[in-house]
Amino acid sequence: MSDMNQRIIDEFHTKDGIVSGPFDGANIVLLHHTGRRSGTGYVAPVVWFAGPPGAIHVVASAAGAPTHPQWYENLVAAGRATVEVGRGDGVGGIDTHDVTVRELDGEERDRVYADIVRQAPFFGTYAEKTAGVRTIPVLELTRS
Repeated sequence: MSDMNQRIIDEFHTKDGIVSGPFDGANIVLLHHTGRRSGTGYVAPVVWFAGPPGAIHVVASAAGAPTHPQWYENLVAAGRATVEVGRGDGVGGIDTHDVTVRELDGEERDRVYADIVRQAPFFGTYAEKTAGVRTIPVLELTRS
């Protein structure tokens, strides 16, 4: 795990689901996942966006890197995970629960991604960086 991710995770826990720095004001979820080959447990901090009732969306952008992040590969392989969701209301609070994982595709993925770009334009920059290399996945995490 990178030092930056560990700092975000530590701050998330210390400040009851709220983080500062580059993620100031963002909704953060800690994705607890298991390595599909290693069996090792990992935690990845990721920005989340509202989905349908009982669900959130996360974007496997890897900041526009040419390959998918490992947490994405692990979540898709497992089909489930445990998450710690920062409530995103500015007051704080963490909800921990199990989720099922579904990758959005086609028109649904494109519609949700466009909505995410309207909320957080930097995701548009990431899509430009990956154009012709990979389509940035969007996952729907539904409370189970």
